[in-house]
Amino acid sequence: MNVTLAAGGTGGHMVPAHALAEELKRRGHGVMLVTDKRGAQIPGIFDDVEVRVLPAGRLEGGLLGPIKTLWGVYKGTKAAKALYEEFPPDVVVGFGGYPAMPGCLAANRIGVPTLLHEQNAVLGRVNRALARKAKAVATAYKNVQRLDPKKAVLVGNPVRVEVQRLGEIAYPTVEEGGPLHLLITGGSQGASILGEFIPRALGEMDEALRHRLNVVHQCRPEDLEAVRQAYVDLDIPAEVMTYIEDMPKRIGDAHLIIARAGASTIAELAVAGRPAILIPLPTAADDHQTANAMEMAKAGGARMIRQADLTPGVLARQIAEVVTDPETLSTAAGRALSVGRPHATKDLADLVERVGAGDNPLPTDPVVSPQRPVPSRGVPA
Repeated sequence: MNVTLAAGGTGGHMVPAHALAEELKRRGHGVMLVTDKRGAQIPGIFDDVEVRVLPAGRLEGGLLGPIKTLWGVYKGTKAAKALYEEFPPDVVVGFGGYPAMPGCLAANRIGVPTLLHEQNAVLGRVNRALARKAKAVATAYKNVQRLDPKKAVLVGNPVRVEVQRLGEIAYPTVEEGGPLHLLITGGSQGASILGEFIPRALGEMDEALRHRLNVVHQCRPEDLEAVRQAYVDLDIPAEVMTYIEDMPKRIGDAHLIIARAGASTIAELAVAGRPAILIPLPTAADDHQTANAMEMAKAGGARMIRQADLTPGVLARQIAEVVTDPETLSTAAGRALSVGRPHATKDLADLVERVGAGDNPLPTDPVVSPQRPVPSRGVPA
């Protein structure tokens, strides 16, 4: 069958869409992506998939904001309908974000079934608007706020195959007095506050511990030189960059990850089994990043610090408590792994095939791949 993926222009939407595209192609299906200009420019993904850029509405402020948003959605929907006449899809899968709306609305208007994937623990605004006409909403969490549970099918968040394989190998050993590898990432757009606070926090740590650190830090372009200089001043070996192209390798090398709580980030950390300190973005819609972080934090695979409580001293203490005890790190890695859903891509592809074939995507007792149990890798519960 032919499947059109409609995804917003951020890594949080595009990464799971790309994982699904790879699985669908492996099964012999045709795949096309519709997105906006920003999504089409994300490097390293969708290089071998037909990509079409559509006009897309986006939430704008000001007196004329709603009118501009609706006009953008109208133009995008009209363009999507014309595209579907040229390349008729059997099913359209929406991944959220305003750029996904025109592709799904056009499908609804011409009678093509739609399936939505919600990456977060709170149903996003676009998926909220589209859910009523969708055949099902595939979710990453057992309980998703603002979603009718009758529409939900739990599958998890698709991740890259390279990340999935990390969960099948041993967590990197922490040698007594040996190097400690930290990965800092703020999502696809970076996070200025992490660039500001993390070097200061590391500077407050015990000197002997600080000198064991090796850091990979993703930050915004405008913060690059300041963050790089901060690590030079602290004499901490650090690779500072604006985009991490080999993210699976960097996750695999890391003993501890400090990150925002975006859905794709948490899914990858859980599937890979990497302990984390999560700092949710407080301005995220409906505070969904805090909701995202809760499951991993409750399982013991992560610590969560609200941005309002973030200080260099607080962060320094949290990092030191985790990294000074190899058993604490290893146990947290196992706990993180326990909430991962490594078969999410397969389960979502199965659901796409059911929708495309006209089968009922909402069985009375939906079967999804179970989460990994604790203990794992010989780590005590």
